Amino acid sequence: MTYLGKLGELTLKGSNKQEFENLLIKNTKKCLEGKNVKIKLIAGRLYIDCEKEDCQSVEFTLNHLLGITGWALTSTCDNDIEQIKKTVFAVAQKCAEKGAKTFKIETRRAYKQFPLNSYEINCETAGDVEKLMKVDVHHPDVTIYVEIREKTFIYSDSNIGCRGLPVGSSSKGLLLLSGGLDSPVAGYRMLRRGMKIECCYFHSYPYTSEEAKQKVVTLAQKLAYYGLQTYLNIIPFTDVQMKIKEKAPEAWSTLMLRVCMMKTANILAGRCNAKCIITGESVGQVASQTIENMTVTEHFSEFPMMRPLCGMDKEEIIRTSEFIDTYETSILPYEDCCVLFSPRHPVLRGTIEDAEAIYNELNIDDLIKKAYEEREIIKLTFNGEPCKISN
Repeated sequence: MTYLGKLGELTLKGSNKQEFENLLIKNTKKCLEGKNVKIKLIAGRLYIDCEKEDCQSVEFTLNHLLGITGWALTSTCDNDIEQIKKTVFAVAQKCAEKGAKTFKIETRRAYKQFPLNSYEINCETAGDVEKLMKVDVHHPDVTIYVEIREKTFIYSDSNIGCRGLPVGSSSKGLLLLSGGLDSPVAGYRMLRRGMKIECCYFHSYPYTSEEAKQKVVTLAQKLAYYGLQTYLNIIPFTDVQMKIKEKAPEAWSTLMLRVCMMKTANILAGRCNAKCIITGESVGQVASQTIENMTVTEHFSEFPMMRPLCGMDKEEIIRTSEFIDTYETSILPYEDCCVLFSPRHPVLRGTIEDAEAIYNELNIDDLIKKAYEEREIIKLTFNGEPCKISN
């Protein structure tokens, strides 16, 4: 069985293109570790040869492999026009059996020594297929692709890839991961830019349940399928949150919680060698995400802040969460600590001066440090089960 992955953005790189391609191969091998597969990358195409029993693993890998725009299971033959015609007809038969009524053929002749050009190959192969279906070059039910390289690859079903850059080609970021829809999507979008991520979740037991915690572990595992590996830091934040409730002005409680999270994230980002902090904030979505309040939050960060969802609306975020299979988990009815003790009338346009004054009045640094030191760390990988490690 031969699978073909199509490279996208990587093909536009310059003198460092080889580095990106080598990293893509390395990531693919890591995902398929222990499987009997052969992997190679030639002229903008990733090829994976495997036995039938490993097809499911290969397809799962290709569905999560960042750096390809699409993939397909191919039928292969020698670079001989008669064999190509027979193979195209066999692929077309399967399409017709599934109900396809119209078709077109697209040929890519990377092997320029082949005696026929792309148009001639289209014409030669379409003749027999017309016995099964009608030609429609504008809106066909199925497109049959013919790629002539060191041998010929023929396929009709092309699956959507994750695009972007291979994980590890950019720096590392710390993702503030909640149990909602937004933050997993934010993490995925930064993974697509080649960034490795580590995750941080703030847990306020018993006000947030163990089910809420498990929900976040599941979300982190789904991100690990794209990022190959991640660590989830679960930080006990009950004492911090209770002190905010007791001493901060009610209208400021949510924003102060965000500030305290940022102070904790600074410690963790420095420890795990992250170069930025990633959040799932989208402008105007909730009270803490007005421009003024986001400015306050960013003021307390010692690292650059990445907000990849900043200009997205909820429908766009939901579509991405469905694509990466986090939607059903995110909508489970277990609330995270951000919705606890939420004020009825939160401050909408906080100022840095007021935020600093209120934060200093809290005298909360020791509680933040204690919460960080008592964190639980879970390692999540592409192929393994989640496992706890010491901090």
